[in-house]
Amino acid sequence: MQVYGIDLSMEKFDVSYIDVNGKQRDLQVKNRLDDISKFLGKIPEEGVLCAENTGTYGDLLVFLSNRQGIRIALVPGYTIKHSLGLIKGKSDTMDAGRIREYGERFYDKLVFKAYDPEEIVELKSLYTLRSQLVKARKLLLTGQHSRSIGPMQNISAQRHVARAISGLEAEIKALESEMESIIKADPKLNENYGLATSVRGIGPVIATDLIIKTGNFKNIDTARKAASYAGVCPFPNESGKMVGKRKTSPFADRKLKALLYMGAKSAVKHNKEYRLYYQKKQLEGKPHYLIMNNVANKMLRTIYSVVKNKTPYCQDYICLDPRERNIISSTKKVA
Repeated sequence: MQVYGIDLSMEKFDVSYIDVNGKQRDLQVKNRLDDISKFLGKIPEEGVLCAENTGTYGDLLVFLSNRQGIRIALVPGYTIKHSLGLIKGKSDTMDAGRIREYGERFYDKLVFKAYDPEEIVELKSLYTLRSQLVKARKLLLTGQHSRSIGPMQNISAQRHVARAISGLEAEIKALESEMESIIKADPKLNENYGLATSVRGIGPVIATDLIIKTGNFKNIDTARKAASYAGVCPFPNESGKMVGKRKTSPFADRKLKALLYMGAKSAVKHNKEYRLYYQKKQLEGKPHYLIMNNVANKMLRTIYSVVKNKTPYCQDYICLDPRERNIISSTKKVA
């Protein structure tokens, strides 16, 4: 096994590896189709690529590696930095060497990356553009409000802002319609989308965000992992005799966490089960945001449950006692 450490950037990436004579070799590869293809063609059969996760800069490398059957792992820079102890100095070549060292020492912890299917990539691109347009609309609406309360009004500015907001809203609706068409065209996406939105409080935006970030509930395949990814599950805070309050991790997807909070607010308002849970926790003296965090966690467990069982959410569903299930199953066998 030969590990290649890769430090990615927009225009090129640095590579560090150990040759057959045991010497460290360094090289630079331009982040372009032809150069990456030539580089991958020289990778031995048992070679493994270990790169720092820098977002879109590594998409082409991951895609081509998957096409050529070469295993590649993307590791967060924070993980690499805090796994190698005290380090001094920094350069692209040194970083590539440290990434290679991490891949060699922690090979058993590497998770090899598979490029997302075409439908997920298209959905992600449209969803990202929609988020940018929504943010731009919000900025314009905020500015419009601040201008409207002034002692003097500029009619021309108001007219331009109104046209810009109207255009943004039309584009947002068009993007939402296109995303819906992509989901409906794929049977698996459409099925899981329908199951997720059957849960009270989960709308099209939250369901789409979950499908993109969980790989249609395959890459993040359990509710526990999804709760950790979204930052809605608390972790222990203990040391010796000190027992502190459990806290959620700051290393979470804040966008998804915010969406789940909005979904939890809707669920508490419109779903009797969650409303009773909220009121019960309030009587116990729990703070509002802690309760809403728990509600978001419960919603994720519900979503993964309906997706796994391929059964839409039913508010009147009664969960049987496990002992009663065993009695019913044994009765059916006897019959």
